[in-house]
Amino acid sequence: MTNFLTLGQYYFSQLMGKPIFDANGKKIGKLCDMAVKWDSVAPQVVGIRFDSNQQRLIPVECLDEIGSKQIKLKSTFTIHKTVELQPENIYIGKWLLDKQIIDLQGSKLVRVNDISLTWTRLENREQILLIAVDIGLRGLLRRIGLEFLVERMNNRFLGWQYIKPLEEKTSSLQLNKDKTQLEQLHPADIADIIEQMDYHRRVSFINDLSNEQTVDALAKMDLSAQVEVISQMDERQASQLLQKMPPDEAANILSELPATKSRIFLSLMECNEATEVRELMDYGENTAGSLMTTEYISFAQDITAGQVIVELRRIAPEAETIYYLYVLDEHGYMQGVLSLRELIIASPDSILRNLMHTNVITVNDLDSTRKVAEVISKYGLLAVPVTNHNGVMVGIITVDDILEMIMLDRTKSDRFSWLIFSKRIARGYGL
Repeated sequence: MTNFLTLGQYYFSQLMGKPIFDANGKKIGKLCDMAVKWDSVAPQVVGIRFDSNQQRLIPVECLDEIGSKQIKLKSTFTIHKTVELQPENIYIGKWLLDKQIIDLQGSKLVRVNDISLTWTRLENREQILLIAVDIGLRGLLRRIGLEFLVERMNNRFLGWQYIKPLEEKTSSLQLNKDKTQLEQLHPADIADIIEQMDYHRRVSFINDLSNEQTVDALAKMDLSAQVEVISQMDERQASQLLQKMPPDEAANILSELPATKSRIFLSLMECNEATEVRELMDYGENTAGSLMTTEYISFAQDITAGQVIVELRRIAPEAETIYYLYVLDEHGYMQGVLSLRELIIASPDSILRNLMHTNVITVNDLDSTRKVAEVISKYGLLAVPVTNHNGVMVGIITVDDILEMIMLDRTKSDRFSWLIFSKRIARGYGL
């Protein structure tokens, strides 16, 4: 039978500053911090920092008692019994207490107000483990001796298994057992987290994300936040992200930046992508062209449904939307449209010419955004194609862009029309 014994449970805030005495009663110093080895088993305290002016530690094995008023050692103290802080170890007071971490469950930034530790003995081996961090009000009041005011309040703990120090030991910690957990967060949650961070934390956090995660998160931010994030990035990194974003979103961001900076970013982008973005930036505000994206899926009218499905599997991951498939001639003129649903239920041998609807609802690139909203609402569309003055298709406007515009512009007086609009759009998903 395993011989396991809990010798004590503590809060780091209650240990800070406690005097340390050796077996002869000689005062050695006071607890200034605790060094932790962070591994895959559990964060384990390896030593106590007893002097604020040096990096040497009293090993945990030397501890005999952790009392309410003092800490005692098992034997007399000499400097030769201390050990040096190792590169893989961190001071939990310096790098964890009072720092912000990411709460994966709540998808938000939280502050570490205290740290929960337990001292155990297992098969004659003693160790102090970091069990959790306290992110609640009770932990904060405990620090200043006012915990009695909230004794009935539950503690808010986050288990150690969700905490991973950043490699650089910077002033923030990432709540992240491994990167797969971070990848499971919704882009909108990542966007909220980034917006809550200050400049230094934001740069470090974004560098831990993949380009795809950063692009998806940027797409969920307000324009002002997008501009702020892009402005803070290295020029080459920013241009790479802008290039991966839908052209309309990249154009919106660049339009808000100083002209000199926009030109630099555009010059670092691939020629084709930069040209698309420049063309969108030329459209006036509140025009259909300023809302549209040039990323849409089109086919010739003489291919089969089966061929289209094969091609969709290849190109769909890069497309903004595949709700509708547009049928164009070799000059870009609209011939017809069909929904993804109609394509899927069609016979693989069916020709698009026989499947498409030729009466296509479109808007002009210079139409007002209000007119676009009215068209999408009236016909319950998920996207509407945009043509230029020659009738050539130049892009599409998706419903999410219109919804975002309405949410930003609507007032209390038009909430009813907003509800009507939403219901009409919802019906469009039955296409």
